[in-house]
Amino acid sequence: MTTNKSPEKSGKDGQPAMKTPPVVSRHEWEAAREQLLVKEKALTRARDALAAERRRMPWLAVEKAYAFDGPQGRVSLLDLFEGRRQLVIYRAFFEPGVHGWPEHACIGCSLGADQVSHLAHLHARDTTLVYASRAPQADIARLKARMGWEMIPWYTITDSFDADFGVDEWHGHNAFIRDGERVFRTYFINGRGDEAMGTVWSYLDMTALGRQETWEDSPEGYPQSRPYKWWNWHDTYVPGAAPDPKWVEVSDAGEAAFRKHDE
Repeated sequence: MTTNKSPEKSGKDGQPAMKTPPVVSRHEWEAAREQLLVKEKALTRARDALAAERRRMPWLAVEKAYAFDGPQGRVSLLDLFEGRRQLVIYRAFFEPGVHGWPEHACIGCSLGADQVSHLAHLHARDTTLVYASRAPQADIARLKARMGWEMIPWYTITDSFDADFGVDEWHGHNAFIRDGERVFRTYFINGRGDEAMGTVWSYLDMTALGRQETWEDSPEGYPQSRPYKWWNWHDTYVPGAAPDPKWVEVSDAGEAAFRKHDE
């Protein structure tokens, strides 16, 4: 590969000059990108395989009754599902002693809340996302209004839930599934794993049922439907409704184009 000399970047504020990559032709740039794309696709396949393993993780029965305070009063862990089959709970640090209190929640937890995508898409996959902190509901309501987080259901922890599920001293996402009134813990993501959370796919990939699409490697009998077809505008989902036929036509054409490109 022939390259031009890297442009020199003069240092500022006493910092050393930044050594940048070389400037190349369009052909060389495309070749470099294709080389890296091979690794990126391998990473995607590895991530899919890891999610498939999560769907085969054993379940842990939740035997203890946990209570939370919500906008309408005291509720149980089962209530947090809002009637859906799956639940993801993020433990956010907003309480006395946390940096930012009482005006703000933890800076890192707040950045995470800013990343949360529209919850209607999770709901369409029978999954609920909630946040939980130890702050009283009045403070949580004030914080949500100030920061624009009204969409996120946010409850007050009243017992040992945080300690029992590994989030008493640090943040983390716990995933649960219910079978009738029985609740099971299915997975846990914390530390740097929380950095990737916020998209519809990051939440679904950590759940026991996954994205619930036909291409996924899931145990027999798991709910699955065709990819893309269940998508909708967030204000237009109707439970149990058939996919928009026009959207089916458009997405079919897109899938065909992707397959042709890959070939």
